[in-house]
Amino acid sequence: MNHIFDLLGRILISAIFIFEATDSIMFAEKTKLTMAEYGITWRPDFLLYTSIVLLVVGAIMLLIGYRIRFGVWLLLLYWLPVTFIVYSFWNDPIELQRLHAILFMKNIAIAGGLLMIASHGGGKYAIQRLFVVSKIPHRDK
Repeated sequence: MNHIFDLLGRILISAIFIFEATDSIMFAEKTKLTMAEYGITWRPDFLLYTSIVLLVVGAIMLLIGYRIRFGVWLLLLYWLPVTFIVYSFWNDPIELQRLHAILFMKNIAIAGGLLMIASHGGGKYAIQRLFVVSKIPHRDK
C-alpha cells in the first residue's frame, strides 16, 4: 500500500508544478507584468522561459519517477526563490501579511515534501526502478 501512496504523492505534488508551467505558458504576458511588479526586470523573457523549462522537466521527472532527485532540484531552483519573492509577508502591508504568511508556509511545506520524496525515492512504481529491476546480467567468460 505504501507504494501506491508514493505514486499518488508524486502525482499530486507534480500536478501543482505542471499547473504552474501551463499557467505561465498560457498567460505569459501577464506573468511578465507580474514579474515586473515584483521588481524582476532583468531579462524577463529568459527568466520566464527558463522557469517554464525547470517546471516542466522537473515535474515530468517527478511524475514518472525518473531521476527524481535531479527533478526535485530543478523544481526547488524555481520554487524557493519565487516563494521568497512573491510571499515576503514580512514586507507586506498589514492586511496582506496573514494571507501571504499562510501561502509562504504552504510553499515551504511543498518544498519539504519535495525533499522527502528526493530522500525517500520514487517507490515501486517509478520508471527508474524499471531500469534497475530489468537489467540483464552479464556473462562472465
